[in-house]
Amino acid sequence: MPRHGDSTFSVRHYDLELTVVLVTNALSGVATLSCTALEDLDDLTLDLYRLRVTKLRLDGASPAKFSQRGARLTVRPRRTIAAGTEFTVEITYHGSPRPMPGPDGEAGWEELADGLIVASQPHGAPSWFPCNDRPDDKATYAFGITVPQGYTAIANGRGTGSKRRGSTVRYEFAESSPMASYLATIQVGRYVPLTSDVAGVDLTTWCPPGRKAAVAEAFADQPAMVEAFSRLFGAYPFATYAAVVTDDELEIPLEAQSLSIFGSNLVDRDWSAQRLIAHELAHQWFGNSLTLRHWRDIWLHEGFACYAEWLWSEESGGRTAAAHAQEQWDRLSELPQDLVLSDPGPDDMFDDRLYKRGALTLHAVRLRVGDEAFFALLRAWTERYRHSGVTTDDFVSLAQELTEVDGAELFGAWLDETALPPLT
Repeated sequence: MPRHGDSTFSVRHYDLELTVVLVTNALSGVATLSCTALEDLDDLTLDLYRLRVTKLRLDGASPAKFSQRGARLTVRPRRTIAAGTEFTVEITYHGSPRPMPGPDGEAGWEELADGLIVASQPHGAPSWFPCNDRPDDKATYAFGITVPQGYTAIANGRGTGSKRRGSTVRYEFAESSPMASYLATIQVGRYVPLTSDVAGVDLTTWCPPGRKAAVAEAFADQPAMVEAFSRLFGAYPFATYAAVVTDDELEIPLEAQSLSIFGSNLVDRDWSAQRLIAHELAHQWFGNSLTLRHWRDIWLHEGFACYAEWLWSEESGGRTAAAHAQEQWDRLSELPQDLVLSDPGPDDMFDDRLYKRGALTLHAVRLRVGDEAFFALLRAWTERYRHSGVTTDDFVSLAQELTEVDGAELFGAWLDETALPPLT
């Protein structure tokens, strides 16, 4: 994203200690970042939006200077940090968080009627913690989140404990798999858990107490989805998966790493809701374990998750993927042919045509190489690049390595040209 991230250093681990006051939408935090210099550093820059830094320590001491301008926090060390050196930045900050504007709208911290959500894709992480906001800079995370009694705080990864402190409760979570900053999240609300276990994965669906029965029915197929996708795509890449269902209606659902967020308007058994439950789950493989290095490759997330919807339809006894593909090809053929899938630009990053054309690209590969080779390719893709950053070239190269497909001929037409190629 423009004016986000600093490529001169990398963050290995974030330790976030946060206190949330819901009634005033106040956040205070201490963020400790364990970093590595990738170049000699005379200064370094972090991303933080609308939140005031009151104290900053670099390796336990005051830096020569730090300053905030716009959404950028610049730190000047007392002496040059040599390339390859590990160092720690501890930042104390507070404020009233707001969603962060970007080229595709606002993202990040969002107040609910009774609680909050964080949905940061693609640029909203700086709305609630200081970070090196680049999708290719993955790190592990630890969260300590203090909220008023009566509320539950949920974050990425596995819950490691909770403790009452007077009128508040502190919740702990740890995400031990590397994660991009935009996929970090916290959710706060009056939630109760629905739990299950499938294929060694701890599944939890969090929802308001009054919606427990309806949510249990609407999300009943999640275990079967995990089993099906684990067979088709390879082992589920994390130890846990949580779905958070808010009392509020939300415009769209959104995934974070090991967690997805749904509005109450998706508590339904019809296909329009079930396909999105499958879509957000599929992002755990395509988007969270395998994360784009550059936003131009967003089809590697959305095209794959859209195709997973069609596969779930096929797996669950509904319409075949072929039927969905033909329907969407017919629809796209009537729409403007001006989108380049491999580099859509900021205005079309989340255009529905990108989702559908990405899924059609995968179906075209499946038709060309056959089911056995196609699903072997997907499993090899998720295994080789597990918990890593990926590019379109990586996928095309792997497809050429493992199948007979001519990458220039097949992928060039679908990825690099605007005209819609024939499906068969």
